[in-house]
Amino acid sequence: MSWDTLAMSDRAGLNRQLFWLYEGTGKGPFVFRWALLIFDILTIGYFLWAPFDQRERSHYAVDYVIGIVILFDLVARFYIARHKHRFFLKWINWADLVVVVTMFAPLLVSNFAFLRILRAVRAVRAFTFIRRVKGITPYFQRYERIIDKVTNLVVFVFIMAAIVYATQVGRNDDIRTYLDSLYFAISSLTTTGYGDIIMDNQLGRLLAIMIMVLGLSLFLQLLRALIEPDQKVDCECETCGLVRHDRDAIHCKHCGSPIKIKTEGLT
Repeated sequence: MSWDTLAMSDRAGLNRQLFWLYEGTGKGPFVFRWALLIFDILTIGYFLWAPFDQRERSHYAVDYVIGIVILFDLVARFYIARHKHRFFLKWINWADLVVVVTMFAPLLVSNFAFLRILRAVRAVRAFTFIRRVKGITPYFQRYERIIDKVTNLVVFVFIMAAIVYATQVGRNDDIRTYLDSLYFAISSLTTTGYGDIIMDNQLGRLLAIMIMVLGLSLFLQLLRALIEPDQKVDCECETCGLVRHDRDAIHCKHCGSPIKIKTEGLT
């Protein structure tokens, strides 16, 4: 009995169909997961670059549509979760919930600067890219740790750039667009410091310090992942929920239950 058949044996109806789309194999899950990946990439780009100062009614319509799609995705993943009490212990799911709230926030508030910060959290969804495509191609499984560290760094840059934009526009003449804030975040992280954008207030200087210190630590983690190969893989135990296991494990080292780690075989 295959892992997919075993995992779906105690599911029925809509729960079984949704689990098959999110976790199963075949043409249907293949198309579904790639469609979600494309949607995530497009929404991240929209959140980072869409105008926030002067918005038309069409922009609000796009916000509401995106919010509904993300909400349905969140509800579906909660519905098929085996351990529902652990669902919101994962910060990725909280990030989705925050984004859903901000999509409908214009109905209640008019300050869009802080919305750009909160919606940049949607970039955290990049972490789920690895999990969703891991079963589609062995490339992502083989370099999972490296891709994870790269994603950490990229998400950090996007979020810090959003914070710089929201806090410095109107205060700092050097920051006028999101591209200016992104340029500043990257130049600070790499400690290049061209000097064409200077923080002339205390908050801006604190942000620069955070970008340099935290960004360098993430960059060092990426270098470590490139140098030291990872001997563990993500494969959640259905009994106790332990996620990280050795690549050649056949039993969970926490509870002893049998586990089936998908491998690409001999090459």
